[in-house]
Amino acid sequence: MFRRLLSSSHSVRRALPFALPAVLVVGGVLVPLGYLLLRAFQAEPDQLVDLVWRMRTLRLLGNTLGLAGGVLALSTALALPLAWLTTRAALPGRRLITLLGVLPLAVPGYVMAYVLLAATGTTGTLAETLGLVVPRLSGYPGALLALSLYTFPYLFLNLRTALLGLDPSLEEAARSLGASRWQTFVRVTLPQLRPAYYAGALLVGLHVLGDFGVVSLMRFETFSYALYLQYNASYDRIYAAWLALMLLALTAGALLLEARLLRGLLLHRAGAGTRRHGRRVDLGAWRGAAYGFVALLLAVAVVLPVVTVGYWMSTAGAAIDWADVGASLWHSVSASAPAAVVAGALAVPLAYLSVRQPSPWSRGLERIAYFGYATPPLAFALALVVFSLQTAPVLYQTLLLLIVAYALHFLAEAMGPVRSALYQAPPRIEEAARSLGRSPLQAFFAVTFPLLRRGLLVSVAFVFLSAMKELPLTLLLAPIGFEALALGAWGYSNEAMFGQAAPYALALIAFSALFVGLLLVQETDPQRVKEVMSAETPVPVPG
Repeated sequence: MFRRLLSSSHSVRRALPFALPAVLVVGGVLVPLGYLLLRAFQAEPDQLVDLVWRMRTLRLLGNTLGLAGGVLALSTALALPLAWLTTRAALPGRRLITLLGVLPLAVPGYVMAYVLLAATGTTGTLAETLGLVVPRLSGYPGALLALSLYTFPYLFLNLRTALLGLDPSLEEAARSLGASRWQTFVRVTLPQLRPAYYAGALLVGLHVLGDFGVVSLMRFETFSYALYLQYNASYDRIYAAWLALMLLALTAGALLLEARLLRGLLLHRAGAGTRRHGRRVDLGAWRGAAYGFVALLLAVAVVLPVVTVGYWMSTAGAAIDWADVGASLWHSVSASAPAAVVAGALAVPLAYLSVRQPSPWSRGLERIAYFGYATPPLAFALALVVFSLQTAPVLYQTLLLLIVAYALHFLAEAMGPVRSALYQAPPRIEEAARSLGRSPLQAFFAVTFPLLRRGLLVSVAFVFLSAMKELPLTLLLAPIGFEALALGAWGYSNEAMFGQAAPYALALIAFSALFVGLLLVQETDPQRVKEVMSAETPVPVPG
């Protein structure tokens, strides 16, 4: 009993230096949301019923769920065939197709919306260059296509990783029992893809629920768009607070649904033996159709954005103020770089507690960090606005508040690579350092921290590039006169000034391509692919 108490006290002492940053994260994520709740319940009972059950709220709910369902269906229709072609088909150039299938991640959603608006219509890129007049996309169809083209790579990467890890013996057994190839795929292969599909679908759903840039440009009113309009147009922010809480409720519902679907799901091997790679399918006469599908998808998701941005830049000419573009680039970097460093610094103690000191409270701290990521950006920004105005008005619309918002929101992205590096760092060397008289903190920095540098650099790069692309947080929290690249691309596109928006969109694509480059580098190592995806899909299954 004494030894157990002594061991427990040692664990507490080791964890104490890492607890303070964890407490700061809890306060940064939960306290503003608490203020949002308090603001929402300032409404009188009659006013509360009117706010929640008005017809506009029901219409917003239908629009939001309809868009999320449509994007998920279209993303599945794009990602599943592409994942199968790159893993199961005897198709020359599979590796190149895989790499090209990730490239749409380099085009942020609101930039994709700008591209679709600028490419269609009687004066769009397609009409001016090819003579092809396509009705200008807007509303639900435009939002559906823009979000699907942006999010399908997340689903593609999850499904592809799952297909590579499946044991072909089950499919071979089904074929030996007389099942056709299609029947085997539907009855045997698809059920085994459920965990990967749920993870990818959750990420797609969270993107759609939290999206503001695409729906605002396409003029399709969802909870996020209505939240921004209500915040800007009304001095009474109670309804805006309720819209934020409704958006949070949808996000929580998506998380709980995924946890419910995965509960009790076991798909691993139960017998002895080693896993083999199955034979690739010869497509025969369908090879041309497969290449056509890939070519069409890449033409719309990759070639069209590049050509459209280039075309509108050439037409704008002298109308582009390059000094403003340079200033916007500097503003974006000046906020994103410190936020990335802060997020990396906060990720280290949280990941350390999760890996080295696993307990209910350390897992709870980790979940709270993930909750900050899962919270829709506009709702998170509004919570910080309410909190800062009520407690520290001097922070409102300052660069410091924007940096803190970036760091807290993208903290979960930083935790993935750091946590993976900690799992690979042997704890015995830290114990040896403590046995030589080092304090827990000295031992950590002397022997463990150097082993985390690679993971920490990846974490900082992820957060930096995510913050560079972030629109909703920047829109609500940016200081006066702060013009980031995201604001420039969205603002000019919102006014249909496509030529002036082009250089901002091009800069965002270039910076986003760095993120895609990180993914492509990891493609050579399947284990590193899993680590990268754990950083980009940082919402754990509640359990």
